[in-house]
Order: sequence, then structure tokens, then C-alpha cells
Amino acid sequence: MTSARGCFITFEGVEGAGKSSNLAWTAELLRANQIEVLITREPGGTPFAEAIRDLLLRDQPEPVAPATELLLIFAARAQHIAQVIEPALAAGKWVLCDRFTDATYAYQGGGRGLPQAHIATLEQLVQGALRPDRTLLFDLPVAEGLRRAGKRGALDRFEREEQAFFERIREHYLARQQAEPARFSLIDAAAPLDEVRERVQQVIDDIVRGYATGAAS
Repeated sequence: MTSARGCFITFEGVEGAGKSSNLAWTAELLRANQIEVLITREPGGTPFAEAIRDLLLRDQPEPVAPATELLLIFAARAQHIAQVIEPALAAGKWVLCDRFTDATYAYQGGGRGLPQAHIATLEQLVQGALRPDRTLLFDLPVAEGLRRAGKRGALDRFEREEQAFFERIREHYLARQQAEPARFSLIDAAAPLDEVRERVQQVIDDIVRGYATGAAS
């Protein structure tokens, strides 16, 4: 299946929600439909952006100001869009991204308390008209997500934040989903894995049908 422009799908959720593993599973679903897929992540996606990711996630000898964090994230995003996302979409590839700007609104806006208007200004500056075509939001109680995340190994700078930080993040994610129900697909990540995968497949099948119809019209 080809398209003049690819589809941009993002995967969001609190720590431990399973978005990364479900992203990889989704890529296989799409490839089974003969769709060319590119998997990427944020922050990161290019060598330069991955270096910024490392700065953001590892411990620093000084406190990192929330505004510094925000600007670094958008710096990485600008590079990622220019070098990876836009070229892939223009070539007709479907881009699956592990987190994107919704995470910035949730983590830096909700978690850190930065003004949403400041994030929106940077979003417009860095992204222009680029927005995800569909966002899968994997939601589950924060305590369960942190329990799962704790099993993965050493925690990074974000994962060591207190539970209240992640509660605010979850609230912001859900508020964004409620504000844009046409773009967001809410996934109950607390459900058994087979039910989560069934829901993901329903969403992906719907997107594929929509693109097939659009290509035929």
C-alpha cells in the first residue's frame, strides 16, 4: 500500500504503560499490510537528538531548570523532525513514534508546571503544521505503572520523581485525550495483554481502512 504521504502515529502514556512494546507489535501489524514503517522515539531519533536525550535522562551535578529541560526537548525535536520524521512521511512511510509533543505538555506542563502557552509557542515554532495523525494513549493507574517500571532496571532522572509528579502527568494526558477525542485512542493498559492488543488492532485497522479509502477517493 502506498500513499502520497505517510501516516504519523504517536504512542503516549505514563511510565510502565507498555507503549514501547505495543509500538513494536503495531509495526508488525502494519508490515503485514505491506506498509513501510519507520520506528523512532523522543527525545532522540538522530545521533544529535540522542545525545540530548542522554543529557535529559541521566543525573546531573546541578538541578536542571524546567525551562532548560523544555528547550532541550524541543531542540531534540527540531532535529528529529528535520532529519527523520518529515523525510520519512514525505516518502510515504508510516512513522511510529514513542512519545511526541503530547508528552511535553504532560511532563513539562503537567509534571513541572510550565505554562501550556509556552509549550504551544515552541510547538508552533518547531513543528509548523506537523501534528500526529493519531495518538494511542496507554493509560493505567500511576502506582501500577511505577511498579512495572521498577522491574526494568535502574531508574532514570524522570523515573525517580515522586508519585504526585506522575499523577499530574496522567491527569494532563487524559485532559488532552478528552479535548481531542478524534485524534486520541484511549487504551486501557491495566487490562490483560491480549485485551490491550485487541484494542490496539482495532485502532490500527481503523486507521488502515481510513487511509485505503482516502487513497481510493
